[in-house]
Amino acid sequence: MKRAFYLLAVSCGMLFSGQLHAQQSSDSLLTSATLQDCIRYALANQPLLHQSLIDEAITDRTIKSKLADWYPQVQLDANLQHYLELPTSIFGGNPTKVGVANTSGATFTLNQNLFTRDLLLASNTARDVRKQIKQTTASNKIDVVANVSKAYYDVLLTHQQISVLDEDILRLERSLKDAVNQYESGIVDKTDYKRATISLNNAKAQRKSALELVAAKQAYLKQLMGYPASSPDIPIANDTSRMVAEVNSSDTSVVVDYQNRIEYQLLKTQQSLLQANIQYNKWSFIPNVSAFVNYAFAWQNQNFGQLYSTNYPNSLLGVKLSVPIFQGGKRIHNIRMAELQLQRNEWDFEALNKAINTEYTQAMAAYRSNLNDYLTLKENVAMAQDVYNMLQLQYKEGIKTYLDVLISETELRTAQLSYYNAMYQVLSSKIDLQKALGTLTVNY
Repeated sequence: MKRAFYLLAVSCGMLFSGQLHAQQSSDSLLTSATLQDCIRYALANQPLLHQSLIDEAITDRTIKSKLADWYPQVQLDANLQHYLELPTSIFGGNPTKVGVANTSGATFTLNQNLFTRDLLLASNTARDVRKQIKQTTASNKIDVVANVSKAYYDVLLTHQQISVLDEDILRLERSLKDAVNQYESGIVDKTDYKRATISLNNAKAQRKSALELVAAKQAYLKQLMGYPASSPDIPIANDTSRMVAEVNSSDTSVVVDYQNRIEYQLLKTQQSLLQANIQYNKWSFIPNVSAFVNYAFAWQNQNFGQLYSTNYPNSLLGVKLSVPIFQGGKRIHNIRMAELQLQRNEWDFEALNKAINTEYTQAMAAYRSNLNDYLTLKENVAMAQDVYNMLQLQYKEGIKTYLDVLISETELRTAQLSYYNAMYQVLSSKIDLQKALGTLTVNY
């Protein structure tokens, strides 16, 4: 009976746990995802960022571990020993057994570091080491925001292209119906409705390819966000007007400031650590100083059963001075090596400045070029729509041929698809530009 009750309780617990897990999983899914929603989700769930936060915690514990050596260090050493044969000492030329068969001891040692270069280095660099690991996390966040933004725009604009193809298919279906009716009425031959069928099949095939691409792009976006892979597609919020506003929101006259870049800030922190390393090696000429107190308990007795009946304690205190006198020039070489590492860091600044300037120039050129293409294609869409509407009316009045309508319809579809592709390119290049300028926002 008890076993049956136990199994029932375990089963209920597992069921409740499973329901709770399912509820938590469903709660973690997005119901309507704007770009900001996706970025916030990625910053909270991306595995790389979780690892970065763990690295911060590890670094903090490492620093605290090293700084703990400033506190008094207390140690206990204990022993218990039995002589199988007592040691022999010579007194006046006569060998004599000394000591007792059973001894035991316990020594408490308190050591306080007063000056040691390792502890000084840990104290002086703790702030910069923490800053460095936080800057690494910030760099990872910038990459996540940039990558998620591009993937989000890619999915969203692919959906827009599918909408364009849906509208195109509706137009072609209407045109096919008109062509079939005119053929059955004997107004035109079968060439028109066959051309309409071919165009309709091509549009449907293109739409099918776009749907397959959406699935692949959704999977990539989920990966970048840390979104459950087995969950339904992320419900992307269809906000084309917001994207259009984002396209024209960049100032093309802005000049890059190197200090805004996280890579530059990381180099500055590294420079501070290298300067501290030079000082650390210079401190190698200064002695280490520590104070200590020892208190020892000592028990001795020939009879093991009475070993701990009598204690013969002793204690002492003192100061220890450790002076490195000669090490074959090792300290001089270490100082020079640290100075050379600092010089090398200065050349890293030079290389980074040139790389940032090149990246900014390329990003600005790409943004301006893509923006120009976008504006041109935006005009093309409006003109292609007007041409299609006019030819559609002229065809119905018998002025234009059906071939003219199909050509204009194809031009309209191409212009619309190219327009959305250009929108993605300009939004993507804008993100690259913000990243090059060091102005990409990561606080969501």
